[in-house]
Amino acid sequence: MGKLTFKAYFDALREGKLLGLKCKACGKVTCPPMSVCQECGADELEVVEMKNSGVIKTFTVIHVAPAGLENEAPYVVCEVETDDGPWLVGRLDIKPEEASIELVGRRVTITGQELPPERHYPDKERRVVPLFKLA
Repeated sequence: MGKLTFKAYFDALREGKLLGLKCKACGKVTCPPMSVCQECGADELEVVEMKNSGVIKTFTVIHVAPAGLENEAPYVVCEVETDDGPWLVGRLDIKPEEASIELVGRRVTITGQELPPERHYPDKERRVVPLFKLA
């Protein structure tokens, strides 16, 4: 079974690479890392570098952020169907006031954004989240 830890996944994302796990049984790609294929449940997976592009399927503007992230609001979160199949949730790199229904269906490139540690977990290293940029 291919091993893709969350640390390796986020380290690659920080460098602009999107890694996933390709199922040897059905060929589907799972991302972010899981222990089994999300399509067929097989555990024979190999690490693959995915295309760093996709299409926005939905979005929302976060005005009231969760505890520890209050200073980051407002920001836009969206769900993207990657060109390799899996859907990812992450931040969209636009100003919240620019968000409109016309975003749905727009193409994006995928990279990572490093954020400061959460207030409730100050001993943790900086966080990395998927960041989508309009293509």
